[in-house]
Amino acid sequence: MKSVFKSGVLALAAAALPVAAYAHTGVGETAGLVHGFSHPVSGLDHILAMVMVGVLAFQLGGRAMWAVPATFVLVMAFGGALGMAGITVPFVETGIALSVIVLGAVVALNMRASTAAAMAVVGLFAVFHGHAHGAEMPENAGGAAYAAGFMFATALLHAVGLGVGFLIARFGERRGVFVMRTTGGLAAIAGVGLLTGLI
Repeated sequence: MKSVFKSGVLALAAAALPVAAYAHTGVGETAGLVHGFSHPVSGLDHILAMVMVGVLAFQLGGRAMWAVPATFVLVMAFGGALGMAGITVPFVETGIALSVIVLGAVVALNMRASTAAAMAVVGLFAVFHGHAHGAEMPENAGGAAYAAGFMFATALLHAVGLGVGFLIARFGERRGVFVMRTTGGLAAIAGVGLLTGLI
């Protein structure tokens, strides 16, 4: 598990370097891009949910491997637009915490949902995550650049989740299923901690 975690963190850091490099170019929109990118990767709730989307997509296989993460990113952009416009969405923080619990539980239980059902579930949760990103946009950030930043960071975390799935699968069928379910279970437990304020 340590090597899986390490690989995911290294992949995330490597992909973040080009964006971080733009922080000192002096271009106005850079602030929006960097702020947007940093928002999803600065909170445990967002990180866990995004990675679980990737792991779930890997579990389902086939077209779900691109359709489920793509659905999340696209619907999240809609939620982000609502947040930027100041349109209220109820229970955002609760919805985010529930997304970690539900996605973690689905992975832990190895539920074989259809791709369409998985897209619907992640799409629902994406509204909450997107709204949180949009509502917390700094005043000095450019809207389009900020949105591009949080969409890119989210897609990157989905890719990390897919990578975690691939790495776990290399443990072999029996051990891989056990590690996959344990990973989902730990995420769901963390989600309960986030929902109750213990984390």
